[in-house]
Amino acid sequence: MTASTLEIISTILFFIAIVHTFLVSKFEHIADQKVKGSMSANIWHYLAEVEVVFGLWALVFITAYIALSGPTEAIQYLDTLNYTEPAFVFVIMCIAATRPVILLATKIIQFFARLLPFQEKMSFYLSALIIGPLLGSFITEPATMTVTALILLDSFYKEQVSLRFKYATMGLLFVNVSIGGTLTHFAAPPVLMVATKWNWGTLYMLEHFGYKSVLAIIISTALYAFHFRKELSGYVKVKQQKDDYLIPKWWKIFAHVVFLFLVVYTAHHPKVFIGVFCFFLGFVKITEKYQDALKIKTAFLVAFFLAGLVTLGSMQAWWLQPLLSKMGDLTLFLGATALTAITDNAALTYLGSLVDLSDASKYALVAGAVCGGGLTVIANAPNPAGFGILKDTFGADGINPVRLFLYALIPTIISVLCLLMLPSFNY
Repeated sequence: MTASTLEIISTILFFIAIVHTFLVSKFEHIADQKVKGSMSANIWHYLAEVEVVFGLWALVFITAYIALSGPTEAIQYLDTLNYTEPAFVFVIMCIAATRPVILLATKIIQFFARLLPFQEKMSFYLSALIIGPLLGSFITEPATMTVTALILLDSFYKEQVSLRFKYATMGLLFVNVSIGGTLTHFAAPPVLMVATKWNWGTLYMLEHFGYKSVLAIIISTALYAFHFRKELSGYVKVKQQKDDYLIPKWWKIFAHVVFLFLVVYTAHHPKVFIGVFCFFLGFVKITEKYQDALKIKTAFLVAFFLAGLVTLGSMQAWWLQPLLSKMGDLTLFLGATALTAITDNAALTYLGSLVDLSDASKYALVAGAVCGGGLTVIANAPNPAGFGILKDTFGADGINPVRLFLYALIPTIISVLCLLMLPSFNY
């Protein structure tokens, strides 16, 4: 494995950024000890923002690139990168986090919850963490992560629930969304990276991932719901609007769904979906009395995180590609699951697509990548969205990445067992 000086620098900074994500709670604690509002406190608070981490270290890398090769070469490098996914996530988060979309998703989850023979709060929890992630196969994972996290925020995280419940539910959400988008070929980022090159369509995904992913989600969610059954007793408090006049009419909900569909349909064409987003902003302005404030800041921070990940992650091929090419099928499956914890799973499958793999190895790579997509914030592109929405409910110390990793292990293991051991079907 030979690497250029810039590749070595990028890898060092990449792993520094990973370590940084595990230290954000420490930085937040340091910031709280400084004089409130001082420059020192603001710097530490800035360093404690997980969404800032990879963008910050990407800036350091680009600075090193300019110092070694000059500004022209650095700009040319940036021009070779594909920032479509960060832009798409920004737009889809802004649209999916609107009141009409949340209202529609809540109604769908409530409908399925009423079909379950449990107490209301238990049924709603099961429905939210099963139906919500599975919707990701149709409206994309970033959109369903945003919608489901906002529903969980209003219905559970704002209530008096234990910290254990919050960590477990977030870990479960991350894993379920990662595998819940694998029923189609266009919704999960790690599948998107290889679907065209490997000729994987929705039929292939149903044959090889379909019922396995659904079963894994049901088993994991049922297990966590049973474990927290005492906290899930009683009635769920779904956010209600104070004035019925402000509740969006169905035609407004339909309009938001159309905008959502157009963005999803044109996900690979940023010039188009950004244009659609501009028209959406105009529609929101016209109907602003039926709208909540757009979550521009949260969406932008998530996009910034992903853009930094693309900038640094693109330089990791020199060690990842040889590593993937030398693994057997089982080793590749488990190795992809583990590697996803320290690198974006879409980047991992993209690098794997550059290697000559057998059909079994292709399945092992993608299945392992989606199984490991809930282990850390950086493991799957939609995770920063859920993190950004729920993080303020974890108290002054914020979210501990190690605890999140540990609570995501059980649903990850269940996903691995289902996708590794269950047979595929040809319809």
